[in-house]
Amino acid sequence: MNADPVRSILIVGGGTAGWMAAALLARRLERQPISITVVESPDIGTVGVGEATVPAIRDYFRAIGVTDYEVMKATQGTLKLGVEFRDWAGPGSSFFHPFGLYGTSSRGVAFHQYWLKRRAEGDASPLADYSLCTELAMRHHVMTPPDNPPNELGVFDWAVQFDAGLYARFLRDKATRELGVKHIEGLIVDTSLAPESGNIASVTLGDGRVLEADLFVDCSGFRSLLLGGALGVGYQDWIDWLPCDRAVAIPSEPDGSLAPFTRSTALPAGWQWRIPLQHRVGNGYVYSSRHISDDEAVAALRANLEGAALAEPHLLRFRTGHRDRFWHRNCVALGLAAGFLEPLESTSITLIQSGVERLLALFPNQHFDPALAEEFNRITMLEYARIRDFLILHYYGNGRIGEPMWDACRALDLPEALAHKIRMFRSRGTMVRYEWESFQDPSWLSMFVGLGMLPDAYDPLADHFSGEQLEGAMLRMREAIAKTVALSTPHAEFIDRHCANRQG
Repeated sequence: MNADPVRSILIVGGGTAGWMAAALLARRLERQPISITVVESPDIGTVGVGEATVPAIRDYFRAIGVTDYEVMKATQGTLKLGVEFRDWAGPGSSFFHPFGLYGTSSRGVAFHQYWLKRRAEGDASPLADYSLCTELAMRHHVMTPPDNPPNELGVFDWAVQFDAGLYARFLRDKATRELGVKHIEGLIVDTSLAPESGNIASVTLGDGRVLEADLFVDCSGFRSLLLGGALGVGYQDWIDWLPCDRAVAIPSEPDGSLAPFTRSTALPAGWQWRIPLQHRVGNGYVYSSRHISDDEAVAALRANLEGAALAEPHLLRFRTGHRDRFWHRNCVALGLAAGFLEPLESTSITLIQSGVERLLALFPNQHFDPALAEEFNRITMLEYARIRDFLILHYYGNGRIGEPMWDACRALDLPEALAHKIRMFRSRGTMVRYEWESFQDPSWLSMFVGLGMLPDAYDPLADHFSGEQLEGAMLRMREAIAKTVALSTPHAEFIDRHCANRQG
């Protein structure tokens, strides 16, 4: 039944994608006679600008047998409770996208419906007042989420912010020293295809070595050396929906405030990220080259640094979108070789993670049944599209009037799935959920409300409770959150206690 199993896997490219794939494949296939090799060139640098993640990353840590604190100590990491958005809804505006719930639901009605009812009755308390995660973040405090929270008020999660280069090194050491992964350094100069099947047969290195394998995993970055190059798989460009096509990154000295969140600040031609780590702050300007030059973008980022620059600017050009297929013949692409959805919600690393998990769930034999690749591609395309739509909402809902890039974003012709989501929410706060959503209702709610895209009405079932009853219940929620926050720990103190990297 399991004839001709895969016996060798060659991962082309290291970096975050290559070593995440290597570590998880090796862990999950550890009792099977499969050799796993990573080949990478020391002369080809990695992008290394994505330093923030989403909470799913902690599932990956558990899957490869490491702890959150172990990773954070090795990578100068910090906690991330969500993303703060400044100036997106207009200059001077600010809101937070938390990794947690808002309020408590009742009688099958979501909390935000009761909040909308009270708002219509004159209650001006912000939705954020009912998010424990937001309250913690804004005070630069953290705490460990309870295993069994007493109610929805206590439901939140956290992710990790880290140095991407140190993270790849940590995974490389884990994979090669403990999980049996082979590591080869060399520059690939040629790829050979099998004449009958068209599958990849081998790659040739600059020194003449030939590396063969049954399954090839393309982690070669934007070059997509195998999937895009050798196999000629095309690319779907989403520049018409997501306007930014370049980024510049400059690390800077820490300023002493260790915020447990990523900050995204809208600028005239894009947005700036700020990611605080233990040893430095990651900064970058993601921008549209049609609205600002590279030199102007570098100057704008330098002017916005809160500490002295620690390196020269690193420029990155990209095309938002993905390959027409992610798995073709005996090759699966991960990371930038598969696609790129810009770092606005830190989804690049989670797409690598889900891609490896999906490959394991559909793991082939040497015959590479096309049905497996078809299902892999179907799900992955849906996942990319769902994230794309969430990112488009950020741009479409902006309130930056009179700036050409942002004005054009508000006039976008939206994908129908996203347009339907917006119509339903604006009608009476109804949340629409599709298959393979990476971001759930609370995330969408934070963006809708933060960007001022409020509904015209609320769910009539919320009228079960009177305004007076809701006022009392919501006051008790705010008090419960305040009491919980009072028990939390400053982020810097938490890091020092559990995962400080004292190597400098």
